[in-house]
Amino acid sequence: MKEAEYYKILPSQKVQCMLCPHNCIISINQTGKCRVRKNVNGKLYALNYGLSSSISLDPIEKKPLYHFYPGKMILSIGCWGCNFKCGFCQNWTISQQTVSEKYSQYISPQELLSIGLQTRDNIGISYTYNEPLINIEFVKETAILFNSKNLKNVLVTNGFVNKEPLLELLPYIDAANIDLKSFNPEFYEKICGGKLKFVLQTIELMVSHKKHVELTTLIIPGYNDNKQEIEQIINYVSSLSKDIPLHFSRYYPQYEFDAPPTPINVLQNFYSLAKEKLNFVYLGNVPDEKYNSTYCPKCNKKLITRIGYDILIHGLEKNFCKFCGNEIKIFV
Repeated sequence: MKEAEYYKILPSQKVQCMLCPHNCIISINQTGKCRVRKNVNGKLYALNYGLSSSISLDPIEKKPLYHFYPGKMILSIGCWGCNFKCGFCQNWTISQQTVSEKYSQYISPQELLSIGLQTRDNIGISYTYNEPLINIEFVKETAILFNSKNLKNVLVTNGFVNKEPLLELLPYIDAANIDLKSFNPEFYEKICGGKLKFVLQTIELMVSHKKHVELTTLIIPGYNDNKQEIEQIINYVSSLSKDIPLHFSRYYPQYEFDAPPTPINVLQNFYSLAKEKLNFVYLGNVPDEKYNSTYCPKCNKKLITRIGYDILIHGLEKNFCKFCGNEIKIFV
């Protein structure tokens, strides 16, 4: 355990965690909604500091990040817990659990840096698999070390965090894929147990601080698949930047949800709709080269071909289209 940051002491040995917008008031021996920040004798502790549930070397496209060093590999680490309670979570065995010491491996930020430096073709580290921001003490310490060695720091996050902790972390973060699960506040409150406005705040802060941002929306039949809501998402992203990649991902039944898989034609329709206003749109969990490849928004020539995790960059010279010279907002 490590004493947590971002909390205040209350009467009767209670504490209030100030890390995320839940702002949980926690009694002795209890945890917040994330299950991993615990009141121990009137102080708040991060139970998951350094305890990883999984460590892997992944393609950067798996995050998914399609415009951040495509074709490269990145060290990836997950821990335990989440401050959401989504019934469709694909990683629920770690995100909806408290810390399991039996199934954890302790690793320090320094050890992670050593692995990162020694791993061939690795561009940095991704904090992923569960919600990384509930483990902000570990993420920040690790990110500072990786940043000092010019290695990249990537967040894969639900974006549900308070402004102050996020702003303290952002100087060390290079890129993020943020889940924009819906544009309906009621969906966030009933299905996820959070509030949309704070997710939008995170997205806007990262964009305003010039971080590379990509967004993912999992399309769930009967929940967030109506055309009006998808248009709201598209218009919102367009208002920030037409160059922000938007990933519509195919849902499959997971955890507590038994709705049928998203029909592919629904995703294809949303893809076409989004392409009217956004330069870069992708379909996740759809094994179709067309919907995973990158095209120049000016001349429409294919620049990057993606077949699964086989990546071929053939239409770029640095970050310019080699066919028409259009600048492409992409790190290569």
